[in-house]
Order: sequence, then structure tokens, then C-alpha cells
Amino acid sequence: MARTPQKPSTAPSGNAITADLVAVLVAVTDGTPKIMTIAGGSALPSGPFEFSHRSLQTALRAWVEAQTGHPLGYVEQLYTFADRGRSGDARTPHSVSISYLGLTREDQVGEGFEAHWTGWYGYFPWEDHRAGVPPFLAKVITPKLKAWAKSAPSPTLQRERWQRCAINFGLDDRAWNEELVLQRYELLYEAGLIPEAGREHGRDTAVVPGKPMTADHRRILATGIARLRAKIKYRPVVFELMPAEFTLLQLQRSVEALAGRLVHKQNFRRLIEQQELVEETGAMAADTVGRPAKLFRFRHAVLAERAVAGTKLPLTRT
Repeated sequence: MARTPQKPSTAPSGNAITADLVAVLVAVTDGTPKIMTIAGGSALPSGPFEFSHRSLQTALRAWVEAQTGHPLGYVEQLYTFADRGRSGDARTPHSVSISYLGLTREDQVGEGFEAHWTGWYGYFPWEDHRAGVPPFLAKVITPKLKAWAKSAPSPTLQRERWQRCAINFGLDDRAWNEELVLQRYELLYEAGLIPEAGREHGRDTAVVPGKPMTADHRRILATGIARLRAKIKYRPVVFELMPAEFTLLQLQRSVEALAGRLVHKQNFRRLIEQQELVEETGAMAADTVGRPAKLFRFRHAVLAERAVAGTKLPLTRT
């Protein structure tokens, strides 16, 4: 029977602090990066740390498996969030969220569990540049950011605000940096352009596209995406998301899905081969269009041979 997330109990003392464990559980299916969500897609799997738990990671695994029926595989601690007012409700006790990043493969959620897989670009549509710069970035987000920058009380602050906007969103001929996911989200929050920014004042209106989440779960998700986008460039963690056997095109599409950017096909394949990250299985993929493609598998021995290995993403700069 599925367990629903418990709310931290109201602390008897105003100085008491509660601790929640939050999981960013990622999978990539058919070129779509997805996260495991609960509460109709508005929250990440989470639950309070209790004294009966042996360790933080043990508690996290227990909560995720109870809410989703999905056993956790690769997990690493992400970040600890302890800012006051993160829930958007000043009446709630001060809460610390200890977040984790988990990589897995999508499977069907069992009957009786409230969890389901949700595409992460539904929460951050401005982060997907695989088909070029999203049109609404120029039509909606950029004008709103310009207005916010101009609303600063002094010319100096106006320039500082706009410089931050330009750097984070690749404006004024600056390059788009796919790793600045959290900085972009926090800038939109500071500018009051997302629903989470108005909750403390009783407002919950979306100004820019993107599905909101409860408390600061979208901020935690942004942190997880940024961590993964950076990590796939120097560690072969992408293979945690791949099936046991895959084509090089499937591998490329998965990397592009995570990065939100296209990679140069020939350079990508050359780097994968040079780093000896994969090996042929001797079989061919039967469900490919046109000429059958070779099937590969991750060469696990590479982890023992080199302390650091990765895809080094030959990203297409647009």
C-alpha cells in the first residue's frame, strides 16, 4: 500500500527545525528527460527524517520506495536547503531540506502508488534549446526581465540587474550556458515572474510558461538538472540512464535531452570511441529505420582504468 508524504509536525517551539528528504529521480525515455513526481506532478518524492531511520540515505530510500514503489539505484547527495521562508508560508516551522539526485530507467509505476513520470521541460520550458532558442524567451521572458531591470531604483542597480539577466539568459550576444539552470530560476523568482515568488503575499499567478511546484521543489529540481548537466561532461553517469544495450544515436539523443542542446554527431561519436567508453555487443538493433544500427554497451572497466571519464559534450553552439 502506498504511503502519502507526511507533513512535518508543527514544532512546539518556534526555534525547532524539521528536516525533509527530497529526491530528484531522473530517467530519459525516447529522448525525453523525466522526473518522478507525486501530488499530481506538483511535488518531488519526499518525507521527514525520523529518529527510527538509520541514516539519511536509508530514510530517503524508504520514503521514495513507499511513495513510488520504485527502488533507488545510483544516488548522490545534491544540496541542503535551509533558507527561511522556503515554503512560501511564514506560519510553518523552519525546515531544512536535504536533497538527493538519483539516476534510473523509467518503468511503469505500480498500481496504488500516486507517483508518475513527468517531463522536466514542462517545469523549465526555457531550458530546452534543441530546436533553437524557444520563441517565448524573446517574446515573453526578455521583455519582462528588461522591465524588471529598469524598475531598479538607480541607474547602477539597473545596469547590474540587466547584466545578470544577459549573462544567465544568453542575451546581448552572450552565449547560452546550459549549466546555469538554478541561476535562471532564481532570477525569475527575484523578478517575480513565477508563481512561487508570489505565494508569500497570497499571489500564485504565472507570468512566464512553466509548471510550478509545491514549496521550493522546483528550485531543488533546478539544482538537480544543473548538477547533472555539469556532471555528464566529466563523468559517464549518463550510462546509468541507458538500457543495457543501445545504439550510438540513442546515446547521443539522451545526452542532448539532458543538456537541452544538440551535439555535433561526428565529434560526439569520435570522443566516445577515443575514450573507449563503449564496446560493441555484436548484435544489431532491429527496430531502427533504414540500415540496422550496431548495439553497444557501457564498458564498465573504464571506471577502474580512469578516475575521471566523460562525454565532454561537443555541443552545437547556436
